[in-house]
Amino acid sequence: MTEELLVQRDGPIVTLVLNRPAKLNAMTKPLWRALGAAIESVGRDPEVRCIVLRGAGDKAFSPGNDISEFETERSNREQAREYGRLMHATIRALRETDVPTVALIKGICVGGGLEIAGCCDLRICGESSRFGAPIKNLGLVMAYAELDALRRLAGRAATLELLLEGRIIGAREAMEKGLVTRVVPDAEVESEAYAAARRIAEGAPLVARWHKRFLRRLEEGTPLSPEELDEGFACFDTEDFREGYKAFLEKRKPEFKGR
Repeated sequence: MTEELLVQRDGPIVTLVLNRPAKLNAMTKPLWRALGAAIESVGRDPEVRCIVLRGAGDKAFSPGNDISEFETERSNREQAREYGRLMHATIRALRETDVPTVALIKGICVGGGLEIAGCCDLRICGESSRFGAPIKNLGLVMAYAELDALRRLAGRAATLELLLEGRIIGAREAMEKGLVTRVVPDAEVESEAYAAARRIAEGAPLVARWHKRFLRRLEEGTPLSPEELDEGFACFDTEDFREGYKAFLEKRKPEFKGR
């Protein structure tokens, strides 16, 4: 996509790398745009079964937006509104993609970085990782679209604690608050994240996408239509279902095709 975003593919697993290690992978306007475009493009590929999102190097996932851009790109309400539209489109693309997503978190993951990781389905970090949203120190609010990701993970009380105090917390406390899925030794973050990605990729891809859509729909809180309820049985007409139960009976590993 760009030098700031690397797209790497290993079979059915695509890795998106925030590639600004000299700036700890701080987000810029072009990087937000490239990330959103990549997520949408990868999400349209039926052969992709998992997306791993990570920062370059071992020091940071991302510390959020590059503060040096504020003077030129977010210095007033009009500029901020345009910047926000771009950010929120990318956040929406990440939240709404049907492809399962894994955030591989090393080091710092705060502000916008935490918002990005929070939109992923799994978040695997190292013991020394740090999390927070100290934007009160910038006189900056977290807009609705950004706030929603944290609220869904940590709830109202923990989200307000992070925002009002601006405290940076460790990996174990982040897990207690629901911000991360799994904490492993620093040296094992990469291997564990990709092991999770492979486990996801080995499953029936249509099922993974259905489960994500079903959960998003349930979060809306409105009654399900008869057609929506009936979709819960559509898997029984797929080739993957027939392959799955036959493989189980034959005591072999299934080979799913996404059909």
